[in-house]
Amino acid sequence: AMAHPGPVALLLTRQAVPVLEGTAGADVAKGGYVLADCVGTPDVLLIATGAEVHLAVEAKAILAGRGVKARVVSLPSTELFDAQPQAYRDAVLPPTVLARVAVEAGVPSGWEKYTGAFGAILAIENRFGASAPLKVVMEKYGFTAANVAEKAAAVVAARPQKLAAVGLKKA
Repeated sequence: AMAHPGPVALLLTRQAVPVLEGTAGADVAKGGYVLADCVGTPDVLLIATGAEVHLAVEAKAILAGRGVKARVVSLPSTELFDAQPQAYRDAVLPPTVLARVAVEAGVPSGWEKYTGAFGAILAIENRFGASAPLKVVMEKYGFTAANVAEKAAAVVAARPQKLAAVGLKKA
């Protein structure tokens, strides 16, 4: 790790988060990768990092039950991801998929780069310092799979109107 030219981190949590299959390997070193995909072109991209990734995976299942195709992208290092070739970044976050939701139990700053003008960010803004059991706080702030799925469904539903507002046709 000391000889590595890029970011190095030791990531720990006191939270009881599930260990998800596919979250280790070469793609992690690229800073971002497709963790769970759908068949065909996704209707929405669910972008998350760290302890929030499992919420995106659970939301994907909820959305599938509603007929919405979602791709889950784990983005543990935006710096490493941004350093990848454009073709790789476009394969992970297809530019044609404008409906995107970033899930970040921190500040939203910077996530708009990945969600774009048609996406949404579920984050904590100016709400630090809450004191309660973790599950209670996360539910209060909307960090549940059901809420992620609702946000994603709303982004997908709003897309045609947003495209029309800027003079574009539905793709």
